[in-house]
Amino acid sequence: MSFTEYGDKHNSKTILCVDDEPIIRNLCSEVLEDYRIFQAGDGLEALRILGTEEVDLVLSDVMMPNLDGLGLLQKVKEQQPDQAVILMTGYSDKNLILRALKAGADDFINKPINILQLSTTVEKVFEKQKILFELADLKRTEHLKSNFLGLISHKLKTPATAISLFIQNIAEGVESPDDDNFKQMVAMVQSETVHLEQLIQDLLYFSDATLQEEELILEPTNLGDFSEQMIFSLQPTALNRKISLENLIKPQQPVISLMLNQQRIGFAIRAILDNAIKFTPAGGVVTLEMKREQGQLKLLIKDTGVGISASELTKIFNKFYQVDPEQTGQIRGFGLGLYYARDFISSMGGQLLIESQPQQGSLVTIQFPLPD
Repeated sequence: MSFTEYGDKHNSKTILCVDDEPIIRNLCSEVLEDYRIFQAGDGLEALRILGTEEVDLVLSDVMMPNLDGLGLLQKVKEQQPDQAVILMTGYSDKNLILRALKAGADDFINKPINILQLSTTVEKVFEKQKILFELADLKRTEHLKSNFLGLISHKLKTPATAISLFIQNIAEGVESPDDDNFKQMVAMVQSETVHLEQLIQDLLYFSDATLQEEELILEPTNLGDFSEQMIFSLQPTALNRKISLENLIKPQQPVISLMLNQQRIGFAIRAILDNAIKFTPAGGVVTLEMKREQGQLKLLIKDTGVGISASELTKIFNKFYQVDPEQTGQIRGFGLGLYYARDFISSMGGQLLIESQPQQGSLVTIQFPLPD
C-alpha cells in the first residue's frame, strides 16, 4: 500500500499518521488540515516513509498488523531520539503506557478520538519540541562561548606574560641594555607585541563580520579588484615572513560583477590568505589567480606551505580547530577563519574547496556561478 500526501500546506510542520483503519487516518488528516500530512497503514510502511521524508511528528495507533505502535516507537527512537511520537490507543493499560513512556513516547491520545484532544495534544507536543530545541541551542551556545572565552584567555595570556616579565625585569634591574641577550629579548617582545595586536584585530574583525544584522545586503562586486585590495593589505605581513605574495589576476574583459556582501567576501579572502601566509615557510610563495570555468568564476589561492593531511582536511572547517603540523600547540589565531569563510561564501551562493597534501602546499578555490 502506497502512502498518501495531503496537499501543500502553508504550515511547515509535517505529520505522519499511522493507523490500519483508513477512516481514522482520514479523520486525523481532516482535523490536522493546517499541517502537511503523510499516511501509513502500519509500522513497516511508516518506517519506509521516515526513510525518505522529513517528518516532524509521528502520530501512531498502538494495535496494528506487521509492526505495531510500540515496535514503531522503539525503532523510531533508536534511529532518531529527538523524533516526536504520539500514540493513539483504545486501552487504558497502565503497563502499556509505562512501556511506551520508557521507550520515549511524547504523549497519548485515547480512542475513540476526540477532535479537540487530538488538535491540542499535537500543538502541545510541538510546543514542547520547540522548547527542547531552544534549550539545546542555549546549551550549545553556552558551550561555544565557554570554549571561545577559554581560547581567548589562552591566546592572549602567552604574549601578555612575555611582555609583562620583560618589563618587570627591566624595572628590577635584571635586564640591562649592555647585556648581549637584551637585543634578543627586545626582538622577542616586539614580536609578541605584534602578535597581540594581531589577535585583538582578529577579535574585532570576527565581531564585525559575525554580529552584523541578519539581512544580507548584496551589491555588485568586482571580485578581481576586491582580491587585489586584500593582497595589498597583507603584503607587509608576507614581507615580514619573507614570503612572496603574488597577484596573477589578469584584467577581465569584460568586467564581471557578482552580487556579494563585501564585508563577508572580504573576511573570507583575508582569512584564506592569512592562513596561506601563516603556514608557508620563509622563501615560499603564495599566489592568487582568477579563472572562468564551466559557468563558474573561480578565485584560486595557492601556497607552497606545509600542506594538510587527509585526516585533518575533514576537520579544518570545525569551529576552533587549528592545524598544528609541528605539534607545538602554539599555533596563532583562533581557529575560526575557515569556519566563517565557508559559511559566508555559502550564504552568498558560492563554494569553498580545499585541496592539499603534506609538504606539497594547498590550493583553495572560491567559486561563484557566473551571472547570466
